[in-house]
Amino acid sequence: MDILTPTPPRTLWRQPDFRLLLGGRLVSQLGDQLQFLALPLLTVALTGSSTQAGIVLGLQTIVYLVFGLVAGALVDRWDRKTTMIWCEIGRGSLTATIPIAAASGVLAMPQLFAIAVANGVLSTLFGAANSSALPNIVTKAQLPSALGAVGAMSNTLRIVGASVAGVAYALGRMVPFAFNAVSFLASAATLRAIRADFQQERPTATAPPRELVADISHGLSWLWRKPVIRTLALLDAGDSLRYGAGYLLIIMLAQRLHANPTQVGIVFTGAAIGALLGSLLAPALTRRFPLGKLSIAMLWVEALAFPFYAIAPTWWLLLVVAFAESVVSPIYNVALDSYRLTVTPDALRGRVTSAIDTLTSGAAAIGTMASGALIALFGAPTLTVVLAGWLTLLALAATLSRTVRTATATD
Repeated sequence: MDILTPTPPRTLWRQPDFRLLLGGRLVSQLGDQLQFLALPLLTVALTGSSTQAGIVLGLQTIVYLVFGLVAGALVDRWDRKTTMIWCEIGRGSLTATIPIAAASGVLAMPQLFAIAVANGVLSTLFGAANSSALPNIVTKAQLPSALGAVGAMSNTLRIVGASVAGVAYALGRMVPFAFNAVSFLASAATLRAIRADFQQERPTATAPPRELVADISHGLSWLWRKPVIRTLALLDAGDSLRYGAGYLLIIMLAQRLHANPTQVGIVFTGAAIGALLGSLLAPALTRRFPLGKLSIAMLWVEALAFPFYAIAPTWWLLLVVAFAESVVSPIYNVALDSYRLTVTPDALRGRVTSAIDTLTSGAAAIGTMASGALIALFGAPTLTVVLAGWLTLLALAATLSRTVRTATATD
């Protein structure tokens, strides 16, 4: 009698569903990068107001913070694949109205504001469903490699995206929007071609508002009862606060060193290259080192590297610091996301992911909004030292926390 042996799972890159998911995501992300540059430029061209350009860009973040928890509860109830497809179709259709209105000579700011809000709602729903779906596309053992691949591809787009966006806008104001509309539809087509289910349990129908609130409360309660995820989420929020403030801070430090706009862009390109390297190293390091050690190491590397922004004598040394600091974060993020997605029940992933993302995104938004006033109050070099001290406190908190020190992938 023959003994049947289980067929080993196919390697990550031989899985067509993962390739489709990644390919659609990258096409859509490239379109988003093109539009992210083109939208404020178009707003300034229409109104001459940088304030209105900032409002248009900030609307999506505001929508995410307001709607994030609700979106997580909804995607845990709805069919994730169907939700993602309709979100992409909706975003593509909304974006297509911009070049259509421009060609008709009726494009105005109320339309751009409305599209920013609607796209923010759809993007929040899509993101919650997308993060929750990945563990059902790949195996548990492949999850770090899958997250590392997604991060590597995304960071590659960060490196080339700004240049591509500038060329696209130079070809015509509406070119980025037309490309983005097509990219959303291409993403919807790739999602439709994926054969795997995006969730383990079939979702229920629509829920009354009271049940939706109860669902959100249940997700937050589950998250609070998980000390590893809860503690690391709070540390992440503290780190995101610094990250939000750091963007403008680095620009101001570069300008103090008489860097021109091209050189400032190169500094951030160096950070993107560092993040790309970290994404490539992440799967192997995640499998080799415990989650707690990676968390503590990341915070200490950031705390020790950050003061060098203040003392770098040239803009290209700022680039070196940005590169070095950016390597560690993707490694930790892959380890943490792999752990969180693995231990969170499939039916709760949307709510847990959205709760954590809302917390960290809110912290980053506060840091971004406060950075200008803090730079004016303290000066860029002094604020750099203050933020380095903040990172040191976070690193000490992680080191002294038994929950963090003992956190492993098997908790």
